[in-house]
Amino acid sequence: MFQSRLERLQAELRRRDIQCLALIAGANLRYMTGLDFHLMERPTVVFFPAEGDPVFAIPSLEVPRVQKAINGGGLFEGPIYHYSDADGPDKAFEQAMMSLPEVERYAVEYLRMRVLELKLVQRHFPVAAMQDGGPIMDTLRLTKDSAEIEAMRKAIKISEAALQETIDWLQPDLTEKEIEAYLNIAQIQHGGGPLPFEAIVLIGDNAALPHGNPGDRKLNMGDEILFDFGTSYGGYISDITRTFFFGQPPSTKAREVYETVKAANEAGRKVAGPGVPCQEVDRAARKVIEQAGYGEYFIHRVGHGIGMEGHEGPYMREGNDQPLEVGMTFTVEPGIYIPGEVGVRIEDNMVVTQSGAESLTTFDRELCVIQPRNA
Repeated sequence: MFQSRLERLQAELRRRDIQCLALIAGANLRYMTGLDFHLMERPTVVFFPAEGDPVFAIPSLEVPRVQKAINGGGLFEGPIYHYSDADGPDKAFEQAMMSLPEVERYAVEYLRMRVLELKLVQRHFPVAAMQDGGPIMDTLRLTKDSAEIEAMRKAIKISEAALQETIDWLQPDLTEKEIEAYLNIAQIQHGGGPLPFEAIVLIGDNAALPHGNPGDRKLNMGDEILFDFGTSYGGYISDITRTFFFGQPPSTKAREVYETVKAANEAGRKVAGPGVPCQEVDRAARKVIEQAGYGEYFIHRVGHGIGMEGHEGPYMREGNDQPLEVGMTFTVEPGIYIPGEVGVRIEDNMVVTQSGAESLTTFDRELCVIQPRNA
């Protein structure tokens, strides 16, 4: 697998006339190597030349892990230059970069690389031109193979089971933070891996904050409750949002808002398919909300790519005419947020198929009134 990804990357580098791509600890490096390095004060960089073997510049304590991956984990071979805490990274980076073929143009991750790694790279590539490596990795990661999609299915199944367990457990006077903690533990107990982002659990009018933080707000009869959360499985993640009402039916306005968001979600999911520009997914969902008179309260794009990270390409937004391709995975998550009153979001994870798009999430989208535990 990693050899195939390396060949694809090197072909893309040659096509762009870039001699080397430098990746730091993070999702892109994990995609290329399977190695999940910790981003810390010890710089870790792997250099991927357009021709030849990748070169590692890493802390000495990481050498056994890399060698194990090479010997038994299917990782391609490449020279390893390492440094101790006493020596520091400069010499190892110099040796690693001097071992590369001649470099006139190189790429780094503009959205990820820190000044720490950038200064080390620039010191030894003083005259080479630098470019953004993000689009290069996007090209490789935009479409997922069957194994990647299956990992996402498993992550979603875990999250959905944890959500059902959590809503079955709800009772009055629980705080947002307490519910969040229960949900996180439930995902772990159902087999989830590291949480890819902090879960959002918002009660009442707090749900009108698209990215609000769980706090001490207590759950009362008649409140709405919004969950936006996910887990990981095999390095791939889920990202699901559902909105419920607790103890008693919502007001007429809250019901109207909910049904509008549900219809917008359905419209966005239905329009997606091979060749459809990303912005059309946004437009289809947004049209429903605007026609219902709530356009000013839909204040974000309708979705984003999902895979190894919670936010990656492609982005479902106005102005993005990139056509969807089979294997692309993304979210559809329209929302209406009326400050001080109500907030509703419904989010699904999608994959583009030969005939359209499939929702990997299956949790019911119908308006649901949760009854308290032991009621």
